[in-house]
Amino acid sequence: MTPDYAAIVNRYLAVWNTPDPGLRAKAVAELWTEDAAYTDPLADVRGHDGIGQVIAAARERFPGFVFTRGATLDGHGRLMRFTWGLGPEGGEPLVEGFDVAVLTEDGRIAQVLGFLDKVPAA
Repeated sequence: MTPDYAAIVNRYLAVWNTPDPGLRAKAVAELWTEDAAYTDPLADVRGHDGIGQVIAAARERFPGFVFTRGATLDGHGRLMRFTWGLGPEGGEPLVEGFDVAVLTEDGRIAQVLGFLDKVPAA
């Protein structure tokens, strides 16, 4: 059975956009495996707590910004790749990235490898 990549990415971005820490932790636990890994140029974490901390740090660094799906979304089997943006709602993304995710048989995320394509100057 082919996963619904668009639905998974939409859920993934919704987790990053969830402002309430309790609701976000519940969403992370539902979407990610217990021992899931997340790696990008700024983080290398494993497990729900680590993933939640990375998301909280991004939300703190860019308050009021939202993650949106970019133009690229495809996959094969248990692998998917997608682009995303982070910026003011309805505005041009200030940050853009490209992620590759490894999925489980039931469509949960086991690993994400993230790349930052556009970042603001320090």
